[in-house]
Amino acid sequence: MRTRSRSNIPWHVAGALALLAATLSASRLTAYRRSEALTQPLDSIGREIQGFKGTENPPLDDRVLGQLKCSSYLSRTYAKNGVQAELFIAYYAQQRAGESMHSPKHCLPGAGWEIWDYGTTDIQAGGRSFEVNKYSIENAGDRRLVLYWYQSKGRVFASEYWGKLLLVRDALMQNSTAGSIVRIIVPDQPGALDSARALASALIPQVRRSFGE
Repeated sequence: MRTRSRSNIPWHVAGALALLAATLSASRLTAYRRSEALTQPLDSIGREIQGFKGTENPPLDDRVLGQLKCSSYLSRTYAKNGVQAELFIAYYAQQRAGESMHSPKHCLPGAGWEIWDYGTTDIQAGGRSFEVNKYSIENAGDRRLVLYWYQSKGRVFASEYWGKLLLVRDALMQNSTAGSIVRIIVPDQPGALDSARALASALIPQVRRSFGE
């Protein structure tokens, strides 16, 4: 009698297949998605948050906006205790095939930054703990730290893979694919990471209010 042996698919292959399936499914659902406006615009986010004072950055040029394809964005520099934190939020009212959120892990190298370390860190906000991405980057001796996460209505998460799966779920269950990416960049210097985490902690509830939560 011949017996069949089971072949185990490596986790990274299974993950890639799941991501591919999610992406294809999301693309097919494009026609059924509705555009969802924010309850409050991004520029309603406070210019003074927990001791941080923010100033507006120059508007993005048409070339960059054409690549981002976002519905709206917020670009500010916040300062506190000698640390300057660059904040960027891009909101997508409807994510279409080829127009989804751009991951910093792809955009940063394209802008000349080398990612030499990466992982996650936990942010406490509103009595809950949220996992966000933490990258260490360098360009011509200039070292910086990056925190970024994805945020939609009722949800904050770090993983791009999880985001693709949630995109399909939301398109099916809620007829919506609205979401945002939030990024904070600070100099790689003593105390800067704590400042970035404090700003992230204050920002998560502010972004939630923009979604109407």
